[in-house]
Amino acid sequence: MTAQTSAERDARDLHAGGPAHKVTAGEIAIGVVIGRTSEFFDFFVYAIASVLVFPSLVFPFLDPLSGTIASFAVFALAFLARPFGTAIFTAIDRAYGRGAKLTVALFLLGGSTAAIAFLPGYEVVGMASVLLLALFRMGQGVALGGSWDGLASLLAMNAPDNRRGWYAMLPQLGAPLGLIVASLLFVFLISALPAEDFLDWGWRYPFFVAFAINVVALFARLRIVVTPEYLDSFEQRSLRPATLADTARHEWRTILMGAFAPLASFALFHMVTVFPLSWIFLFTEESPVRFLMIEAIAACFGIGAILVSGKLADRYGRRSVLGMTAVAIAAFSGFAPQLLDGGTVGETVFMLTGFILVGLSFGQSSGALSSRFAPRHRYTGSSLTSDFAWLFGAGFAPLAALLLSSRFGIMASGAYLLSGAIATGAALWLNRELARTID
Repeated sequence: MTAQTSAERDARDLHAGGPAHKVTAGEIAIGVVIGRTSEFFDFFVYAIASVLVFPSLVFPFLDPLSGTIASFAVFALAFLARPFGTAIFTAIDRAYGRGAKLTVALFLLGGSTAAIAFLPGYEVVGMASVLLLALFRMGQGVALGGSWDGLASLLAMNAPDNRRGWYAMLPQLGAPLGLIVASLLFVFLISALPAEDFLDWGWRYPFFVAFAINVVALFARLRIVVTPEYLDSFEQRSLRPATLADTARHEWRTILMGAFAPLASFALFHMVTVFPLSWIFLFTEESPVRFLMIEAIAACFGIGAILVSGKLADRYGRRSVLGMTAVAIAAFSGFAPQLLDGGTVGETVFMLTGFILVGLSFGQSSGALSSRFAPRHRYTGSSLTSDFAWLFGAGFAPLAALLLSSRFGIMASGAYLLSGAIATGAALWLNRELARTID
């Protein structure tokens, strides 16, 4: 008999004695969007602090560029830790159930995030500040690997046949929503506080907010995943955790292709969110407040593009949308760096165009391979695919782009983006069976 957390029991009690009802795609979508928004808010709070705070707080012994590069190296640790989190929490899932797994994972995520809010600077504890930041960042990564709840896969399988593209894009709305909230929160704090106060204590508040949002998201998702009708649906859809070794042994090709298929959208995702903020902050006199406002406005266009991607995918097929947006991203890579380095107008065009392309591509990059996994591997295989897609496509993107741009000029960042588009095209071309599955 699986153990239950008190939060899980409370969620079950909400439904005890109530009338049974059919699991609907709309209900699943709500849980997915809430969960993804909370995760991406955490993500962007840390990403913004990686540029504006940590180089001076944790790496003051380095020049600003080297400090930001070191900060981005720590940023990447979460993506390296995610597969280990999947391994640990898959075992918890198998032994104690999905509710216990989700509760522990989200409290670890919230705890690691809140711990960063208390991080002492290098001037106080020396190199221990670097080690603590790395430890907390890896804690976030392990927790993100464990927070996979299977709702995205369940959503894809419960979607009507003629609306699979529409439902596939819903989880992706969490990214721009999380970015908008995080950006505006930092805009408020930077504008309201003197620079000294912001760097001393003001930057810590978004991390407390992230903890609170995680708690709310935990109960919202538990209310869905532990109820009898959803547990039955997970069972009927064979969304049960398999061992990682068995899944990797039988499904490694699907996992590998699924990790590389969305590479173009994931590379562009960081090229219009984390990297440009670092470039503007390090190499221009522009205020980060103005750029964060541009980013928040552009993210609204990204939301619209994600919605459009669902309509396009249902009309023309998800493979066609992924393929055409990869071509568009490749074309964009040829002049994106010049736009970013082109003053206010250029930056605005860069951000708006980039977010529209991100929305169209990123909107269809979730769960494309769920149905291709064997039923007994579908739950764990989808989780591993997500981990490796983020690792290959996003984990080192800000670090690589900043290193290339600082050493070879900003045009080199376009080459990095082009490599992501080529990888996506190659993945779609090499795997004909994958292409038919996505359609």
